[in-house]
Amino acid sequence: MNSSKKRKLDLVVISDIHLGTYGCHAKELLEYLKSINPNTIILNGDIIDIWQFSKRYWPKSHMKVIKYIIGWISKGKKIYYITGNHDEMLRKFVDFKLGTFSIKNKVVLELDGKKAWFFHGDVFDVTMKHSKWLAKLGAIGYDMLILLNRGVNYFSILFGKGKLSLSKKIKDSVKSAIKFINNFEEIVAKIGIDNKFDYVVCGHIHQPMIKKIETNEGKIQYLNSGDWVENLTTLEYHNKQWKIYKYDDSHFQNEIKKETKNKEEDIIDKSSKEIFGQLVNDFNFKR
Repeated sequence: MNSSKKRKLDLVVISDIHLGTYGCHAKELLEYLKSINPNTIILNGDIIDIWQFSKRYWPKSHMKVIKYIIGWISKGKKIYYITGNHDEMLRKFVDFKLGTFSIKNKVVLELDGKKAWFFHGDVFDVTMKHSKWLAKLGAIGYDMLILLNRGVNYFSILFGKGKLSLSKKIKDSVKSAIKFINNFEEIVAKIGIDNKFDYVVCGHIHQPMIKKIETNEGKIQYLNSGDWVENLTTLEYHNKQWKIYKYDDSHFQNEIKKETKNKEEDIIDKSSKEIFGQLVNDFNFKR
């Protein structure tokens, strides 16, 4: 896509990409990234799924996403990588900075005179805090559900019924899941209000949202960027306005046709050490 046709954005927030898992929609994400020209990028956690990383599954499309982001860094775009639970090993490198790229646990920015607090959100997850093994087991089950979903969608599309999201249907129908999401939003909003923020921006729960939350102590705008597994969404900020972007493949028909010529993707058969070493080399070379 010609750079002159790219949509200009003041800020884009992307979270929960889960590179290295079967559920990640890396091809679609790459097309989206190529369509925008943001000044600042917030990568709000769970970008690379280090929990489930396996040398048996690292497609070239996943590497292309990383390399495209590295290309942004080489162009001087401001990029904050905020750590999440699936990439928590990067917390060892918090405050690492190289050029316009930095690793953080949280970020506070001023946007047109208003204060915005960005963080992933797993700090408020009781399962994460007290039963990490259970959370990891759940992540494996979630990935298996995504694989099952692919098979279901193959037949659903074949019979003209369109795509389904089993994980989304389960979350939307289970009362405990709905309660968890509501509690998460309320806790985050309360802390944001207590700290006099105007915006609180999270990921983690894979539930894209923009809404105002009001309590006796005040009000705040709660935002969640969603994910690139189920919803394929980001948050965009431009001209003092927030909006949720949802990927629509009809916007990228030519690119998708090119990709579908070869349905099978080459898998990069390397260890995590080799892959991340290559990324570091690329980054150091381009900066």
